[in-house]
Amino acid sequence: MSAIGSCHDGARVLLLRHGESTWNAEGRWQGRADPPLSAEGERQAQDAVPRVAGVRAIWSSDLARARRTAELLAPPGVNVRLDERLGERDVGAWAGLTRAEIDVRYPGWIAAGRRPAPRPQRIVVLPVGRPALRAITLLAGTGGLVVTHGGLIRAVGAALGASPWPIPNLSGVSLECREGGFALGQRVSLLDPAEPILDAVAQPD
Repeated sequence: MSAIGSCHDGARVLLLRHGESTWNAEGRWQGRADPPLSAEGERQAQDAVPRVAGVRAIWSSDLARARRTAELLAPPGVNVRLDERLGERDVGAWAGLTRAEIDVRYPGWIAAGRRPAPRPQRIVVLPVGRPALRAITLLAGTGGLVVTHGGLIRAVGAALGASPWPIPNLSGVSLECREGGFALGQRVSLLDPAEPILDAVAQPD
């Protein structure tokens, strides 16, 4: 069994980071803060719609930047299902700060991998998100899309043995079930016109 848990062979969903938020555009750390998509983020999602035309089910974090991305990507007749377990980690006192501001207030912390003390309601993304992902793959089969955040995608990747990789807006990775356990599949970017139409999401019959 994989570090994410057991699953049915052949199940596959695409884990996708949301479009650009207003705080992404300003270089601000977000965590559980809830800024909306920027105008650029809205355009990104709208431009990506043809690339996910085969989606049969969509789940999303309940945070506005993910929810709105999912709503824009959803094909006609596909409703977005919200799940707070797919949310971002809490970054505590760093929420709303730029990297430069963090470096001034907490010198050397980012480079050393240190983080501010967690709040009582801190979300530890993988233990919280793991049961949601297992349930989603059971329901989605091969046509599922999960609009979430970089923190959860990185945590899933690390749990499955992958080295960290950049996860820009509207990029992600397929999560696949092989031999009863989860594995990482194709890495994708919906904003790269050179990439072929995704095989990470099932195309219409």
